[in-house]
Order: sequence, then C-alpha cells, then structure tokens
Amino acid sequence: MRLPKLPPRTVRAIPLSAEDGAIAHMAASILLDYPTIERRARFAVVAESVTLLPDPLRHAFEAFLGAAGTMGQQQLEVHFTATFDLKRKCCPYLSYYAAGDTRRRGMALVRFVEAYRAAGWEVAADELPDYLPMVLEFSALSDSPIAQELLAAHRDGIEVLRTALETIESPYAHVVEAVSLSLPSIDEETRERYLNLVNEGPPTETVGMTFLGNLKPFSPSGIASEELRV
Repeated sequence: MRLPKLPPRTVRAIPLSAEDGAIAHMAASILLDYPTIERRARFAVVAESVTLLPDPLRHAFEAFLGAAGTMGQQQLEVHFTATFDLKRKCCPYLSYYAAGDTRRRGMALVRFVEAYRAAGWEVAADELPDYLPMVLEFSALSDSPIAQELLAAHRDGIEVLRTALETIESPYAHVVEAVSLSLPSIDEETRERYLNLVNEGPPTETVGMTFLGNLKPFSPSGIASEELRV
C-alpha cells in the first residue's frame, strides 16, 4: 500500500537585523559553493561568524558544519557534485526553476545581469549570474534593495531546492534552510508555485508560462521598471 506524500515542511522566517542578514547570506554563499580545499578552509571562519546569529539560524549552519566535518575532502566534493549537478530539483541556478531547460532561460539570465549592473556590480565571467551563492554574496555585500528583490523573485525556487535537499537528506539542506529563515515569509501565491514545482519539477516547455519568475526588468538607475519590456 502506497502511503500519501506528506506536504513539504514549512520554514518560518525570523526577523533579522541588516547585519545579521548580511552575515547569514555571506555564510550561506561560502558553504553552498563548490567545496574546494581553499573554500573549505574558510568553514572555520564561517563557524565563528554565525555564533551570534539567532538560534534557528545558528543551529542550521552548525548542523551543516557538523555534518561536513565528518566528511573527507573527496567525499564532500563527490556529494556536492552528485547533489547539485545531477538532480534537477537541486539546481543551484535560480532561473532554472522558472525556465527549466528552455531557450528562454537566456533572457532570464540577462535580467540577472541587468539587476547586478543597476546596483553597480559586474558579474564574474566564469559563473552564471543566477548562481545562488553569487546572489547571496551580492545580498551580503550590497546595500541595494535589488539584491533582496532577486531573492524574493525566485523564492519559490529556493523553497523547491530546500525541500529537495531535505528529501535526499543532504546536509546542504541545513544551509538552504538558513537562507529561507533569513528571507520574508512567503505569500500564498508563492507557496502554490513552490508546491507545483515540488510535484512537477522545473519546466521543459514554456508555453503559457513565465520564464522570469517574478523578476522585473531593471533600469540603469537601479529601479525595477514596469515600462521596460523585452
């Protein structure tokens, strides 16, 4: 007898100061990137930086750091690749959840580049602009509201990623949980999109669908503009 699927676990957002939010996002940016030897050497600094965060955030980061600490270098690298490179619902590229493997994803990436430039930032040439660790680093270092808009516009994708990581019991689920805790609570519309994506996965066709999530075009002044169209 097949048991019914349980609904995804809800994470309740917690209020954070701007400083705590920046610390949380920088910590998550470091921990969610590929764990090279050099990056892993920074885990101790992350562990120290999160000690004064509110308990739910601190516990989430410490849960990941504790699990990662039991894994050898090769083991953690293999787990990272098997998780983020080979599982559709564990994709670390935010626009993928709205666009999937479609030609239109390119325009979604252009919107990300526009957003960075509107805030006075340039995207590194060796990484796609919707890479979650990059967006989190942008949020941690920039005082522009655009960073929060990027995360909010792709909140459903972040929740799908968290749920997928929890389903496979990856320690990286704790880091994405910390990200979810640091963001405003999701509204009902976002929750519906998130639940649909959990059940169906990212799209392979875009007929009748938006490929940009809720991300608006950005003008050079840094203001999201409804008038700009692509």
